[in-house]
Formats: sequence, structure tokens, C-alpha cells
Amino acid sequence: MRILLLGDIVGRPGRNAVVSYLASVSGRFDFIAVNGENAAGGFGITPDIAEMLFNAGVDVITSGNHIWKRTSILPLLDAENPRVIRPANYPPGNPGRGWIICQCLGVSIQIINLQGRVFTDFSGDCPFRTAERILDSSSADVRIIDFHAEATSEKMALARYLDGRISLLVGTHTHVQTADERIFPKGTAYISDLGMCGSSTGVIGMEEQSSIGRFTSGRYSRLMVAEGNPMVNGLEVELNGANAVSELKRVYEFVGETQA
Repeated sequence: MRILLLGDIVGRPGRNAVVSYLASVSGRFDFIAVNGENAAGGFGITPDIAEMLFNAGVDVITSGNHIWKRTSILPLLDAENPRVIRPANYPPGNPGRGWIICQCLGVSIQIINLQGRVFTDFSGDCPFRTAERILDSSSADVRIIDFHAEATSEKMALARYLDGRISLLVGTHTHVQTADERIFPKGTAYISDLGMCGSSTGVIGMEEQSSIGRFTSGRYSRLMVAEGNPMVNGLEVELNGANAVSELKRVYEFVGETQA
């Protein structure tokens, strides 16, 4: 089985890049998951965007701290069988679910979404204990965690902590792909960050001048989505006959335009 995981989709350039890329690799992957928390104007996601991604071949959309930016997504989060999930370690009472189990070629695939606490203003439940509770209360052939976190140390520590209990942990949130993909001794595969799907011309997907303005003026300024030179970042995962990860390959491709 071949699985494709794509990093944070940033705005319209990211959406279009993902749709174009998935069309170009049609039939190569059996299961596809993307992080869509920045897909609507750089912040949040809407039902229409989610539907567009599903129509392009995406099976599950994960998210992170920006999932609440567009209130129109809340009913979709609360659907009976949601395919858009939010971090599981938000406090009880929030809309949506933090994990889902899908069937693919007779294999059950569990996708778990978690949010980190280091270098963030997130004050939810401990991701380590939340992961344990989910793993102890459910079962699946393949278990994948999207850990939406800032600190690489927190991401790697969770992967080490769960080594042998999950198939794969991928980091998201920083929008910068890392080159540290590996398989740990007990079989859990890992990468610190998938990267992003969006324009490569700005600052992590956002327009250059509005981003620079925040740092040079010290004042808040509205960030705009960058345009041009769209790229797709992610990870290809190969499973062997025992549903264990046997191969990892980073995806870093420019879509539709030539890099400047």
C-alpha cells in the first residue's frame, strides 16, 4: 500500500497546487491525507474547500490551531463520520473529533491529530497522554499521527515515546520541510515536518512585505497569502505486506511554474 501525506495547504495557491499535483499522480496512492488548516486565505478551512480537496482524491483532512478561524467548518467537524478532524487534545466540549479510522484495501487506517504545547499559546491536554488514551481505547492496522507542533524536540520525543505503537508520526505547522525522515528501531516512521503546499515566493506561504512589516515595525499587520511559484511538500509512504512502513520518500515539487 502507498500512502501520501501532504503538509499545510496555504491559501488558493496551495489548494490549486495540491489539486494539480494529485491529478498528475492519479492512481499512484491508495490513501491520501493533507493538513488543511491554512487552506482558506491562509487561516482556516471552509466546507467548499474541503469538498474540493475530497473531489481531488483526498481521504482525510487534518488541521491545527487555525481550524477555528472559519466558523462555517464547525458543522462539518461535527458530522457523523467526519473526514475533517481537529487536534484531539483540545478540551472536551469543542466541536469535532481528533481521530478517525478509515478502511482502505481491507486495511484499517487510523489518523490521529494532535497539537503541541511547546513555544505555543495552546493550553489543552498533554499530547503524550492524549495519544496514549486514544491508542488504548481503539485499534487499527495502521496508525498515523499528524502532530501539529512548533518544537522539533516535542515532535521527536512523542515519536520516540510511541515507537512501536504507531506506524508513523509526521510533524506539521512550521511550513518548512525537514530532511530527517527515518524509521525508528521499533518500527515507527518519522519526519519532523512535512512542509507546506503553497507559494514559495513569500515567507512560509505568506506575502513577503506584510511578513517583513511585522518584524521591522513591531506592530501587528495583516498577513496576505503569497502568489507565484507554487510547490507541494509531503511524504510518500510505502507499507509492506505486514502493514509496516518499509520506505519513505519526501515530496518537494514545484507545480505549474518554474522556480525563480
